[in-house]
Amino acid sequence: MRYYLIAGERSGDLHASNLVKAIRRRDPDAVFRGLGGDYLRDAGVELFVNYAEFAVMGFVEVLLNIVKISGYLRKCGKDILNFKADVIILIDYAGFNRQMARFGKKHHIKVFYYISPKVWAWNQNRAHQLKANVDRMFVILPFEKDFYKKFGWSVDYVGNPVLDAVKAHHPKQDFLIKAGFDHSHPVVALLPGSRKQEVLRIVPVLQQVVMRFPDIQFGVATVNNLDKSLYAPLASCANVRFVEEDTYNLLMNARAAIVTSGTATLETALFRVPQVVVYKAGQASYLLAKMVIKVDYISLVNLIAEKEVVKELIQDDANVNMISTELKEIFEDGDRRNRILQAYDSIIQRLDTGSASENAARLMVGYLND
Repeated sequence: MRYYLIAGERSGDLHASNLVKAIRRRDPDAVFRGLGGDYLRDAGVELFVNYAEFAVMGFVEVLLNIVKISGYLRKCGKDILNFKADVIILIDYAGFNRQMARFGKKHHIKVFYYISPKVWAWNQNRAHQLKANVDRMFVILPFEKDFYKKFGWSVDYVGNPVLDAVKAHHPKQDFLIKAGFDHSHPVVALLPGSRKQEVLRIVPVLQQVVMRFPDIQFGVATVNNLDKSLYAPLASCANVRFVEEDTYNLLMNARAAIVTSGTATLETALFRVPQVVVYKAGQASYLLAKMVIKVDYISLVNLIAEKEVVKELIQDDANVNMISTELKEIFEDGDRRNRILQAYDSIIQRLDTGSASENAARLMVGYLND
């Protein structure tokens, strides 16, 4: 079989790479090509283009880059036809991939969607469009199966690939010492995100928070696809260390965390690190999102638990006073910290249904051979 994968951001790229490995175990003659990043490339996928060339986020930012994105949609469609794909596997990345699902349907190519777009969060009627253009949907959050059932669509819940990645992690010996930390003092992890815009907005606030806790060590999780100058405000703080491309080892050794909303909130929970979730968007994007979002929470932790487990400080609330107050609460032993840890255990139990990558690969190969 010839598989064409499309993953337009970092977490999707990671999960797509694990899916490729699982498919290859069931289909040794599989040929892979697609749009993705370093993880897919390292898994042996021939890349048509690296998503870093056009990745944008936010309503307004997407509108400003619509011509550029439209160009890549056309080029990607042409590449799929030249590749003669048997199936297009879409991984999250909703705006782009909904269009590619329509393209696949138009050209009579099977379309599988792994990691559902968050249509349950806003514009829920887009579920009708997905149902019309996608042959099989593979969801990773328990509540998504019931959501799609409301639209008369039976989808496959395969478990959560983030839990797979956490389970597969092997800790580094002497990580704290090698990363420059004093192993006798607690560490707070700072996860400012993996996109330029979100890092730019939250790092100056994090610097102010760090300055309020001179006796705590802070570890900043950085990514190699972003320029180090984005973290410059934190570089001036004596109690800050930078950890590049090693977030899991940082979380394994953290007492608490401040996390930009996204997949990292779930990763932090799965490592059982109490956290405060923060997020700052451009003002126009924030106002638009506020008008259309249909869910009560933005963090995966709270969405899965269906209640507030961790504090979410969004936009103006993501300020030095409110973040510092919550950090102090979750850092110290007490009821607040204990309630978060107990809720984490319930989330882990709910998500643990075996390997999501293996489950999805087994179903995909089976559907293709029917």
